[in-house]
Amino acid sequence: MSESRSTAGVGAPTVLRMILGRRLQERRQNAGASLEQAAKALRVTPLTVRRLEKAEVALKPLYVERLLERYGADQQEIEEFVALAEKANEPGWWYAYRDVLPSWFSAYVSLESGATMLRTYEPHCAPGLLQTPGYARALLRGGFPNDNEDELDRRVDLRLRRQSLLDRPDAPTLWVVVEEAVLHRLVGDQEVMRHQIEVLLEAMERDHISVDVLPFAAGAHVGACAPFTYFRFREPELPDVVYSEILSASVYLDQRADVVAHLEAHNRMALLTSSAESKALLNRMRKEYS
Repeated sequence: MSESRSTAGVGAPTVLRMILGRRLQERRQNAGASLEQAAKALRVTPLTVRRLEKAEVALKPLYVERLLERYGADQQEIEEFVALAEKANEPGWWYAYRDVLPSWFSAYVSLESGATMLRTYEPHCAPGLLQTPGYARALLRGGFPNDNEDELDRRVDLRLRRQSLLDRPDAPTLWVVVEEAVLHRLVGDQEVMRHQIEVLLEAMERDHISVDVLPFAAGAHVGACAPFTYFRFREPELPDVVYSEILSASVYLDQRADVVAHLEAHNRMALLTSSAESKALLNRMRKEYS
């Protein structure tokens, strides 16, 4: 990931490829080699080496081997690294949905699949990882009005498959902050909304999921802007990342100042409500849709 870079038109690397790219960068720096010197070993441009380190292109085993030789790695380390590189080049499960997955969002699915913690702010709709099939279908139908039924089915299937990560033994921690407006915006019909609210209430009972609802009474606040998601990873090579989006593209931020600003915003918003207040609001809205 690179700061403030739109991913439109760029394929999404797997988290493993990001990790290996970072490790290649560390090996180069520890060896005291510049990008130009590394590029000379491969007979490519420095930009190619940089793109390898940033996981913007596949890790060609031959390139990896030559670079590690240039950095003074022993044969065992080279063989192990090459084996990991070959595995990292395998497409993620989401590749099968590339016909309905925007290129600028595929990186999000990759990060989501590898994160140990996700903190999300959503002012417009229920978060994707907690959407019901009916809610997801109604929302996606509105967002992609030109889709036929088969395309819509695949978009819904992709969204539901993403949710399986919350049932893994190593499921990430998910902390969601949503605006009360999300509960009032009619997506689908009354039954769809009631079921969606019930799912949010059920999610609150799970140990690794928190759902906070910001009431209208909270007024203006620091996060009243675009939706965003914060990712944290187990691997020390990967920095924390914040994702935000506009209509047709996205931005991924990994600079410390940007990440901290979003974390502070999330914390401040969470202080404007409580679990008990959120649950009471959800229960009240569930009754209104009955």
